[in-house]
Amino acid sequence: MYEIQQEIVPISHDDLFIILNHYDAVFKYPIHCHPEYEINVVMNTDGSRVVGDTEESFKGMDIVMIGPYLPHVWKAEGNGHRVVTIQFSGDLLNYPLINKRLFMPIKQLLIDSAQGLCFNGPDAERIKEEILELTMLQGFQTATKFLNILNYMATASRRKLVSNYSESEVSLSTSNSRRVSKACKYIEENISRRITLSEVAELVNMSDSAFSHFFKKKTGISFITYVNNLRVAKACELLINTSLSASEICYDCGFNNKSNFIRIFTQRKNMTPIEYRNHMTHLYLKY
Repeated sequence: MYEIQQEIVPISHDDLFIILNHYDAVFKYPIHCHPEYEINVVMNTDGSRVVGDTEESFKGMDIVMIGPYLPHVWKAEGNGHRVVTIQFSGDLLNYPLINKRLFMPIKQLLIDSAQGLCFNGPDAERIKEEILELTMLQGFQTATKFLNILNYMATASRRKLVSNYSESEVSLSTSNSRRVSKACKYIEENISRRITLSEVAELVNMSDSAFSHFFKKKTGISFITYVNNLRVAKACELLINTSLSASEICYDCGFNNKSNFIRIFTQRKNMTPIEYRNHMTHLYLKY
């Protein structure tokens, strides 16, 4: 078990975002997380980073977007590193504006950032320049520039998911379906017990067959896959952040037996729950 430090971000309810501009950053902060989204631009250095359960090296520049509560850290030797960090509310995904059609790409960007997003090539250069311009603006112009940056990141072709740490909501479509939202909220709130397709279908006033087809059409995955993804995501968090045994975690996450838990977990993580705990403990202690 490794206890992840939670950072207190200096952002208020009145802020759309904050931007931190460090010209001589020193990478001594431990692995941490926070409830806010974060865009990190690391320049003029080579080093390595951990995002969720993935360690990668970088050269010259690194641009990554981090979702709420996703553990992360950067490491590099020496001084003179420039880092620009944008942090904004983890509640942005729930803002009514984000659910408007024009904002659908940005909504998907926020959902995808639950696993971390890395940007490369010309897209990374453009994002860097846009963010550097943002550091020099004031007033309302900062709001429009910030939204432009999110939109550019949302439509960038040279981006990739960094981590497999969170599998909870990253597969959801950006559909405005109230039925899907209601079903997913219900599943998340009851994930620690047995959940049937029939009870969720009844919740949204649909037949089992109609709901099964509707859910897959709107989310891109089947009902059972979505439920199991949530269970595995919760298991990962408990394996890292608690000393509970695999058997205890199995039932806390709603699996009906330990062998089924181990089988599904191993299929998604390519390692058993105990191997995953040992891997993450070793990785985080390294940093």
